[in-house]
Formats: sequence, structure tokens, C-alpha cells
Amino acid sequence: MNYNFKRYAINGLIASSVILFCALQGCQSKQDPAAAASDKDKYVLPDSLLKTISIDSVGYSKVVNAITLTGKVDFNEDNVSKIYPMVSGNIQDIKVMLGDYVQKGQTLAILRSSEMAGYSNDLITAQTNVAVAKKNLEATKDMYKSGLASARDSLSAEASYDQAKASLEKAQRVLQINGGSVNGEYAIKAPISGFVVEKLATNNMAIRSDNNNNLFTISDLKNVWVIANVYESSISLINTGDSVNVSTLSYPGKEFRGRVDKIMNVLDPTNKVMKVRIVLNNPGYLLKPEMFANVMLNNTENKKLLTVPSSALIFDHSQYYVLVYKSPSDITIRPVQVSGAVGDKTYITDGLSQGEKVISSQALLIYQELNS
Repeated sequence: MNYNFKRYAINGLIASSVILFCALQGCQSKQDPAAAASDKDKYVLPDSLLKTISIDSVGYSKVVNAITLTGKVDFNEDNVSKIYPMVSGNIQDIKVMLGDYVQKGQTLAILRSSEMAGYSNDLITAQTNVAVAKKNLEATKDMYKSGLASARDSLSAEASYDQAKASLEKAQRVLQINGGSVNGEYAIKAPISGFVVEKLATNNMAIRSDNNNNLFTISDLKNVWVIANVYESSISLINTGDSVNVSTLSYPGKEFRGRVDKIMNVLDPTNKVMKVRIVLNNPGYLLKPEMFANVMLNNTENKKLLTVPSSALIFDHSQYYVLVYKSPSDITIRPVQVSGAVGDKTYITDGLSQGEKVISSQALLIYQELNS
């Protein structure tokens, strides 16, 4: 009886030891990467790898909110000239095509107009009246000196001459406003230098001066607007003067820098977005009106957070880590809390201190070595 009792006691002790051993093994298998690395032999960074990696210091930076917007490139309407017909007539000779660059004063088209012929006739009539009034004034003054005409006659002749000169000046101004041609033709000229971005005129087209449609539109395109859409959730983050980076499908990898110039403080009733206007310089005329644009807007807050290069972060086991570097033989895996990222910077709220150094290139390779 005593023998059986001892046997059962020994078996129970063995079973308890097995359970305890398995529990310890299970705990070790679930250990986080940082603890696992510390239990192993110290990893020493090879000199060949040390020469190629980048090491950055942890520091404070102002928090920048990055907001992504969509929009399209548009004309700078302050530098656009729409050309309307000043007189009626028929277009005879169009000298430019859509997309052509024109200089200020360059002729775009010739319009044959009966109105211009009428202005020419008015000029000729006014010139003739001035010549007649001048001779009449000279004759009246001679007669007044001889006593054959009164002072009243002299004053009347002088007034007629002044009226004739005024009529001539008016006819000259009207003709000059309408191109100055005396052969019945009106030259449609470019009021500014720039590109012909709209062309609605065709040869032999009959037009009227009261037509509401423009014939040409010219824009210099030295700077353009981007009209972007802001959804309600982001309205409070947009301010006039904010800097933006604009990218397009036509130039992948290229960014154009601009700023928010105007905020349209109303919502579009159809798609519930607010429009903002962004002004961009356009070197080389790369940006074309109606291009689709992606807009990255950076809004700076009045607070600072620790930042590290985004390339220093490693994501593993649902956790972000960085490699804290002190020496080739002292590299620590450190879990961190990430607040957000803008460009190549990531904001850290916990896990690091100012001045610590982190490995920011080939971090994943070294992380794997530390855990191998």
C-alpha cells in the first residue's frame, strides 16, 4: 500500500515538471522582438555595413498636417484677355492657330467691315470740313481788316473752324479705337503677349459687334491657378497662405510649389466641397489648363513632437520599432508610438528621447540580424 502511494507521488511530480517546462517554453515563444534580441548574444555591426548606413538624431519638429486634395489646372484669370469683335463684318484672314504664342499687338485676323468704311468716310468728311472752315476763316479775317465784314462775322467763322477741328479729332479717335484702317478693314490684334488658348473664329465667319461670344482668348501662362476641392472634414485645416505641393499625371515624380491664394467660403451644393485657389509659377509652360492635379497641403500647428526619418521605422507584430544606435555593439530594438507622418518625417509620441540616434537606412536588414 505504501509502495503504490510513493509511485503515484513520483508520477505526479514528473507531470507537474512537464507542465511547468511547457509553460516556460510557450512564454518564450511569445516574447516580443525587443526582448528576444536582448536574450541573444550581442550583435556587432560589421565595419563594411557601418560605412553604408545612415544614422540620424531624434529631434523636435513642428507638427505639420498633410492634407491631400484633388483639383485641376486653370487659367490665371487676372492674366487672361478675351477678345470680342468691336465692329460687324466678315472674317477674311485668320493668322494664328490654337496654341500659338503671340506678341502684344500682333494681328490675329482681318475683318472686312462696312462700319470701318463708314468711319473712314467720316474722317474724310471731317478733314474736308476743316479745310473749308480754315479757308472761310482766313477770308473773313481779310474782309474784317478791309472793313467788309463785321467782328461778329469773324467770330462766327472762327467758331465754325473750331467745330470742324473738333469733329476731325472725334473721327480720328473713333477710327483709331477701331484699328485705324482707312480701307474698310479691321485688324484684330493681341492686347497682351501669350498663348492662344481659345479660338472661336473661322474664315468667312460673319460677326456682329453685339455678339456675346469672344473670338479669341489669350493667356500668358507664366503662372496658373489650381482650383482644388476641400471636403467639410478638412475645412478647418485650410488657411490662406498655406504652402502646397502639386503633382500631375503628366509629370510623375515632379512637384510644383505654390500657395493657397483664396478660399471660396461657400460649399458647392452638388458635391458638398469648398473650392480653394492655388497660385503656381509655371516655368517652361509645363502646366496646361484642364490638367488633373493632386494637391498636398501642409498646415503647421503651434506644437512640436519628436521626429525620426520614416525610413527608420520597422513594422512587425502589429507594432512599430526603431533601432537605437549607441555603438556597433550596442544597438537596441525600441518599440515606439507613431502619431503620423508627413513626407519623409514621422512623428513619435512615446518610446524615444531627444538626442538619441536611430538607424535610418537598411534598418530592416539589421533588425532581422538582431532577431536571428
